[in-house]
Amino acid sequence: MSTPTAPAAQFDLPEASDRQGIGKALSDYWDRVKGGDTGALPATLGIIILVVIFGISQGDTFLSTNNFANLLNQGAAIIVLAIGLVFVLLLGEIDLSAGFTAGFCASILAVTLTEHGWAWPLSILAALLAGVAIGFAIAVLVARLGIPSFVVTLAFFLALQGAMLLVIGEGGTIPIRSEAVLAVMNKNMPVWLGWLFAVIVVGGYAGLSLLAIQRRRKAGLPAMAMSVWGAKVAVLGVLVFVAVLLLNEERQRATAIITIQGVPWVVPLVAALVVVLSFLLLRTSLGRHIYAVGGNAEAARRAGINVANIKTTCFVIGSLMAAIAGILLASRDNSVSPTTGGAQTLLYAVGAAVIGGTSLFGGRGRVIDAVTGGLVVAVIANGLPLVTEKSGTQFIVNGAVLLVAASVDAISRRRAQATGR
Repeated sequence: MSTPTAPAAQFDLPEASDRQGIGKALSDYWDRVKGGDTGALPATLGIIILVVIFGISQGDTFLSTNNFANLLNQGAAIIVLAIGLVFVLLLGEIDLSAGFTAGFCASILAVTLTEHGWAWPLSILAALLAGVAIGFAIAVLVARLGIPSFVVTLAFFLALQGAMLLVIGEGGTIPIRSEAVLAVMNKNMPVWLGWLFAVIVVGGYAGLSLLAIQRRRKAGLPAMAMSVWGAKVAVLGVLVFVAVLLLNEERQRATAIITIQGVPWVVPLVAALVVVLSFLLLRTSLGRHIYAVGGNAEAARRAGINVANIKTTCFVIGSLMAAIAGILLASRDNSVSPTTGGAQTLLYAVGAAVIGGTSLFGGRGRVIDAVTGGLVVAVIANGLPLVTEKSGTQFIVNGAVLLVAASVDAISRRRAQATGR
């Protein structure tokens, strides 16, 4: 009797992967890029180019450690808002109300804290529940009644502005006095805790990715080569430890009495959101269903996926992230006003998601896209005023960057369809 050869062939795959190493991984990545799957490559290149340009033109200011910390604080709320929009955009939908959802939830936080004297955990919970309620209301109209998301969220865009005025009063500003809330965007971790955070991030990624490789090998599936794993861990380690090293330096003038150093508290908060939601999107059946609905809603429905429930979940997550972004905005500004979450907040968040690589057409994107895209937006918002004080020029540059990102998305999608990817 002959012995089956399939299992032996399966277990040969990981060894072949090890032999192929980094060169094969780079070749496969380049093939994906040529096939239209550019991922975060445009955003990454954009960050590098912008840093070089602003560094050359305004090196003393832009490349300072104080400005680096300020850049992270500037981009945090936009990144969190963009993370929520990633879930909505994956469905091929849009949420125009996300900015004022953030503002309205921030107003709930401010009123309950300052005017009603609630404890800060209860105020934060109220703000988060308001975000969930808004997302659920939008989802009912979009997923259950079939009204286009553009129309529904445009209506909420207008209504939430009015709701903010009713809550805090026209032209009014409510200060935030809670030390716990203010600390999120205005305080820094102790130096030793910053280093511990860096070790946890790099070690956690290394350990989890190594476990994933081992599980795939035990299952007889192709796995990442150890050389590729080592290269990824090394690159992440360099980026994280250099960033912590810079943030742990003294950022106050030598003559000042107050010491300012350490990783801002908002950084681990954003990192935790990225890890949890990335796991939800990439490692759970819910995440697979979200991609399926975004790729082809009718095919997903015929496959037994409850499309309405998936859309509801994504809109709720989007508005919940908007509520968290509103809390960050209130913490950064030390107050809430009728303009909180307005102006260019929504445009920057949508731009961050799209620039990072999330498709406007649905079905393609990751949570990390919001981070890379948000960093591009933050670098532009931080560095451009140092180069020119003309607001007209700044608006033109921001619009051009968003248009380029949308063009890359359209070209990538067309290329992917042409190559069958």
